[in-house]
Amino acid sequence: QELKKNNIKIISSGGTFEQIKRLKFKCLEISDFTNFNEILDGRVKTLHPKIHGGILNKRSKKSHLKDMKKNNFENIDLVIANFYPFEKTLELKKDHSKILENIDIGGPTMVRAAAKNYNDVTVITALDQYSELIGELKKNKGCTTLRFREKMSRIAFGETAYYDAVISNYLNNY
Repeated sequence: QELKKNNIKIISSGGTFEQIKRLKFKCLEISDFTNFNEILDGRVKTLHPKIHGGILNKRSKKSHLKDMKKNNFENIDLVIANFYPFEKTLELKKDHSKILENIDIGGPTMVRAAAKNYNDVTVITALDQYSELIGELKKNKGCTTLRFREKMSRIAFGETAYYDAVISNYLNNY
């Protein structure tokens, strides 16, 4: 509701897109946003210059603004990503190829990009951060503070490091 109230455009993929639509909120499917369909059985959907340019561009840097305009890209100021549940997959599956398919690539990539560019982008990586985000949006008229973005960036890099450590541990013990 808070995103809608602040006219925040939502772009999503897969199951999240379907869930947002079921909740009767406007949402643009990522392939419609990028004008590029998912490929390789869904392995490639968010790995696109329009996505990463929107996240990584420095809003105050003239050459970045020029590139964004030249390519007709939009800023992406908020990234909310829930990674494929790799740890849960390890508990439920024994087939190595199925386990590998549950390694999230696009989610952590977007999270790392957003966390790197915390001066301009907010990154959310867990459900328990939603209420704090909503509080920030309410308090700051649809925006977040630099302090909040820095905090979320630190948490996000910890999250991606942990995720990669779990994958590394699995592969080293496979």
